[in-house]
Amino acid sequence: GYRVSLQGNFFGRNHTYITFAEYNPRKHIKLDPPLNIQSNVTASKCQIWWSVPWYLVEILQYELQYKEYSMSWEIALNKTPPSSLPQIEIEATELRSGIAYIARVRCKVSENEDSYHSQWSEWSQTTVFQRPGVPKLSEKILNTRTMQFLFIPLSFGTLLYLFWNCKLSSRWQKASPALTFPRQLLSFSHSIICTMGILR
Repeated sequence: GYRVSLQGNFFGRNHTYITFAEYNPRKHIKLDPPLNIQSNVTASKCQIWWSVPWYLVEILQYELQYKEYSMSWEIALNKTPPSSLPQIEIEATELRSGIAYIARVRCKVSENEDSYHSQWSEWSQTTVFQRPGVPKLSEKILNTRTMQFLFIPLSFGTLLYLFWNCKLSSRWQKASPALTFPRQLLSFSHSIICTMGILR
């Protein structure tokens, strides 16, 4: 332990001020920030891990801070790992797809530790990660599929229309042979025009 005092000369007289009557350094530790922070993103979660000296692993606690890359740290989200292991997971549902995120971590001696006490370390270096975006179909594929869905009913309608016209034409032929050729020609021409209009 130590006794910390401050001495000074004020108005020609020496004064001594006791700052800490009993100063114990192990109760006032400030740790170095964690090192080598890294991240890996899958479809279901983002894993983040970092390094600390091996002899401190069991007595430290951590705080992770993450945010969208373009946002300010003042509105960042905080997470506390459930154990003393130097790692944490973020569920994919907490991240927006296609958006870049940035994270950092700091550490201090666990509140459950009796032998040492510390304040939070400085923040570590950062790691950047991004949840994969949901692949979108291109407009070309969408247009192709739309045409495929429309082609079947349009084709069926066209065939039904032609069949109906042919049936009517055969009736007209039986009823009036003299008007058969002009009516068939008009019916066929009308069918072609309607079909071309549908296909457009």
